[in-house]
Amino acid sequence: MSKVKYYYDPDTLSYRKIEPKKSRRYRNIAFFFLGSFLFGLLSLILLLNTNLINTPKELSLQREVKNYELQFELLNKKMEQIEDVLANVEDRDNNIYRLYFEANPIPEEQRRAGFGGINRYKALEGFNNSEMVIATTKRLDIIKKQMAIQSKSLDEITKLAEEKEKLLAAIPAIQPINNEELTRMASGYGWRSDPFTKARKKHWGMDFTAPKGTPIYASGDGEVTRADNNASGYGKHIRIDHGYGYMSLYAHLSNYNVKKGQKVKRGDLIGFVGNTGRSEAPHLHYEVWKDEDRINPINFYYGSLTAEEFENMLKYANQENQSLD
Repeated sequence: MSKVKYYYDPDTLSYRKIEPKKSRRYRNIAFFFLGSFLFGLLSLILLLNTNLINTPKELSLQREVKNYELQFELLNKKMEQIEDVLANVEDRDNNIYRLYFEANPIPEEQRRAGFGGINRYKALEGFNNSEMVIATTKRLDIIKKQMAIQSKSLDEITKLAEEKEKLLAAIPAIQPINNEELTRMASGYGWRSDPFTKARKKHWGMDFTAPKGTPIYASGDGEVTRADNNASGYGKHIRIDHGYGYMSLYAHLSNYNVKKGQKVKRGDLIGFVGNTGRSEAPHLHYEVWKDEDRINPINFYYGSLTAEEFENMLKYANQENQSLD
């Protein structure tokens, strides 16, 4: 029950009851409802910013978002590790592999090139974490591109390595007669005395003295292009095309163990020492050709001689003695 209020009337010297005006009553009611509304609104705002009234589904979604943010953070750390490893592989690729196989290094701007054209990440825009998602996606795309470039580079290096392996196998790199079966290295490459005319003339190969029938071996992989007696002075001889501009020749043979068109490997038995053609005694005359020019075979024995054996051969090869053909 509301309290009754009175006021003192000096004219009548008595207390009179205060009658509230209707407008004031309505105003008080309006203020009450307005205050109640504002209080309720403020309370609702405060509650919405807390977990007090979140539904279980909303709480689950919030935890899921937090988990995604954590996963993105871990993903970025893993990408940092991948970038470090990739940078190391790229450095070795440019400064070791490609350098060894005489291939041009891949320019840095090509490895780090971005993506031009349309916005690739438009679909990721407009979300609360768009900036984080777009940055991570861009980073991942760049890594994928770098890995694709590096993969192609390693494919190229593999092909170069295979080609290099074939080249190393093809180069005439061993002595065509075993040291155990060799009597002596009779004459080297250079100016020598002709055994028949005694005139000083250029000797285009190396003469290995050995008994008739001593095995002769291919000095490198290749294909037999000749095995005949149709070249002046060489007698029975064999020529092997090794590819890459290299050719080896084996002259004055007594017999063949290969025929024209046959593929041979380094170390294969191809023929036997003889004394055919323009020859003074049983021996093997051996030549190496590069791009149709005859070169000194002594530079190609790294595959079969020890340092001491090579030094002895070099000493005998440099003596200006008489050749055997």
